[in-house]
Amino acid sequence: MAAQVIRVMLVDDHAVVRMGFKLLLEGAQDLLVVAEAESGEEAVRTFQKHKPDVLVMDISMPGIGGLEAIDRVLAKEARQKILVLSGHEDVMHARRVLKAGAIGYLTKRSAAEALIEAVKTVFRGKTYLEPQIAQELALEQVSGTKDPVDSLSEKEFKVFVALAKGQSVQDIAEIMSLSPRTVGTHLYNIKQKLSASNSAELAIIAMRSGLLEI
Repeated sequence: MAAQVIRVMLVDDHAVVRMGFKLLLEGAQDLLVVAEAESGEEAVRTFQKHKPDVLVMDISMPGIGGLEAIDRVLAKEARQKILVLSGHEDVMHARRVLKAGAIGYLTKRSAAEALIEAVKTVFRGKTYLEPQIAQELALEQVSGTKDPVDSLSEKEFKVFVALAKGQSVQDIAEIMSLSPRTVGTHLYNIKQKLSASNSAELAIIAMRSGLLEI
């Protein structure tokens, strides 16, 4: 009896990256890439048309980004299985992704075999975490440590990371399709929650949380 073919949709803003992952996945006999999207917005618009078994998505993309896209996809189809394939190697993003409703998190540094295994695991409805990420999450739970950044809402978190990377309020407003005043309100709340008084302190907090490269 032939194995069931797992239908995959790839979401990444870099065409070369999508091409590479497509070649990797289709090198396995029972995986087929049925659709691609270059943004979260496009993924939300088109995934229902293609009905992939697994949505493989980056989270750092222009526009609404991957976290917001996960929310919108699951609002339309609560049973959609989502694997995040990200350049972020910190635990913070993995926690955010799982909280948003994805059931897999893998970094782009991983071997090809890991990507194939992750897609198949998520297809079966099981959680897949890169071993190092899984270990760090487990250690956090055992020690009971909590990062104050976890108190930020999804929009606050996105604004926080953008500010820490040196983007201006005006730039963030345009990228996130928000008014500068709304971004300013998020900034005020972020500073209150993180006990930070300026952008330099926000950048230091982001570095400590593993969100920025030192």
